[in-house]
Amino acid sequence: MGRGVLRPDLAASVLRLDRHKPADALAPFVDYYWIPRWDLRGQPPHEQAVLPHPNVHLVFEASGAGIFGVDRRLFTRTLSGLGLAFGIRFTAGGFRPFWQAPISQLTDRVVPAARLFGPRAEKTRQAIMDDFDSGGFDVDAARMIGLAESLLHSVRPEPDPLAGQAAALVARITDDPGLRRVDELAASSGMTPRTLQRLFADYVGVSPKWVMRRARLHEAAEHADGGEPVDWAALASDLGYADQAHLTRDFTVTIGVPPTRYAAAPLFALIVFRLSSARPRAPSRAALMSARTSFGWVRICRGVKRSTTIWCLAMRRPRASVFA
Repeated sequence: MGRGVLRPDLAASVLRLDRHKPADALAPFVDYYWIPRWDLRGQPPHEQAVLPHPNVHLVFEASGAGIFGVDRRLFTRTLSGLGLAFGIRFTAGGFRPFWQAPISQLTDRVVPAARLFGPRAEKTRQAIMDDFDSGGFDVDAARMIGLAESLLHSVRPEPDPLAGQAAALVARITDDPGLRRVDELAASSGMTPRTLQRLFADYVGVSPKWVMRRARLHEAAEHADGGEPVDWAALASDLGYADQAHLTRDFTVTIGVPPTRYAAAPLFALIVFRLSSARPRAPSRAALMSARTSFGWVRICRGVKRSTTIWCLAMRRPRASVFA
């Protein structure tokens, strides 16, 4: 694993990111809770880019509580000052039993959490923010998790077998880089391509082709982050691209820079980066990509600040307009 180097102007900056698993009763629906806390007081604002995964998030922050559908674009967030947020990442398909309508309704959108949870959403948000105001940077995560789980239990549906099936199919796409065609996935799962498309639109919010394409981009970014020279032509073939030019075009359009420039850019790590109780470390580029693609969200609704969010401070100088 490659290691980043500490950027001098971040010496007084702290970002802490904790992940926690849900209670067993909520495990069919919730992937994990994520709690970012940051202290950038005295530092200029920073922006971070997000390459999203096919998951719905419920997020509580100072500016509001929102339900964030899968965003198909790359987006950025300005991070500044002292703050905390509490996020719930649902399993792929896991939010559908709560929403009781096709998840494609939420794609590229944010809706107020009150639409589903009523006034309890704002009460939960306020209680979480009050805990942070009184407890500061080391506020107890267990109480915030308890508040969030009480909210989820207030509307918790019965487990949906189709949600579990959708999650398993998304996991298979992510875990098997050799899976490149929708008809292959359909055949192996005993579905017609049309049935598979409907399942993904209903439960995931994006098409299986989109999930495959995004998984390939994550794979390409992780290779670029590995610190070793990359044979881009061979990687393009391994990932199912027609040639290197197609990979370069897809990568550049989505991430904003060509993969060779991405790989060559120096990485600067933040001073504290924690997942659960892991010791502080300078994470690899791949780890930072995984984090920054898992913990972000976008804007667009009343009650939620018109900005996007990501909780990681990896910096690459050549792409300041995208990742700095």
